[in-house]
Amino acid sequence: MTLAAEHWAPCSDRARERNDPLVGTGPRGLRWFLIEVVGSWGQNALLDEPFDRELGRALVRRIEAAGMRPLAIRRTGRRRTPAAQRWAIVDSRPGRESVVWGEAADAAALLDVPLDGSTGTPSTRPVYCVCTHARHDQCCAVRGRRVITALAEARPDEAWECSHLGGDRFAGTMVVFPHGLYYGYADDGDPVRIADAFDDGRLVPERYRGRSSLTHPVQAAQHFAREAWGDDRIGSFAPIAEEAADAGWRVRLASGAGGDIVVELEETRSEPLLSTCAATRFVRVRQYALRSIT
Repeated sequence: MTLAAEHWAPCSDRARERNDPLVGTGPRGLRWFLIEVVGSWGQNALLDEPFDRELGRALVRRIEAAGMRPLAIRRTGRRRTPAAQRWAIVDSRPGRESVVWGEAADAAALLDVPLDGSTGTPSTRPVYCVCTHARHDQCCAVRGRRVITALAEARPDEAWECSHLGGDRFAGTMVVFPHGLYYGYADDGDPVRIADAFDDGRLVPERYRGRSSLTHPVQAAQHFAREAWGDDRIGSFAPIAEEAADAGWRVRLASGAGGDIVVELEETRSEPLLSTCAATRFVRVRQYALRSIT
């Protein structure tokens, strides 16, 4: 199928028209290395100007080799390069959630920062990262801008713009650290409500995509369990086991009431769609439907 088969429109507009589900769409990320990069980002924020390309490649290789995900961040409206290079290490694994902030003399010194979280200053404050990566996808620029503007006004010390998170069609997209909680369509509601809910240890289910440390089937299973029991607490329905079963998945979750919950999922593929604004090829994306929950 070619682009001519569908009238062009921004990918996030098309997703809303199709009512694309957010369930189980949170990309993987157990540990993260956040790097402050001031200025306009290229298509790849750590591989293009204003970051040095060779240094960026070396950093990305080092970070990914350590099993971490790199992410460029910046403050809204700031364009002056700070005196020191700021960074953060985030652990999003359940039970290990943490944020450690640090500074290096310059960008090159990031190559010497220990990636095990043994240096830097631990912080108990959340970090709200909103994708505003315009050169990666225009929807992130337009819709992400609305989200970061609201968050930066309400929580200036905790709100950051960030590079590509994944799922451009769900813009405005954001992730809440240290737990790695992904949200989509955040500009359709009040993004400050997402921050307020996090303070209370809760999720905003209608905007929630899933947790970065969990697999897509577990993310989907938790969604259906929360829907069935009306429990929006972040720590509810911890995964116990998952296995492929009959063109789908069987996921066992902890109920918190002395028993387990078994969620049977069907994994399907969507109708062909253009997943980003720049896409010219139609793809079928993974989706989940509930078979049973006991």
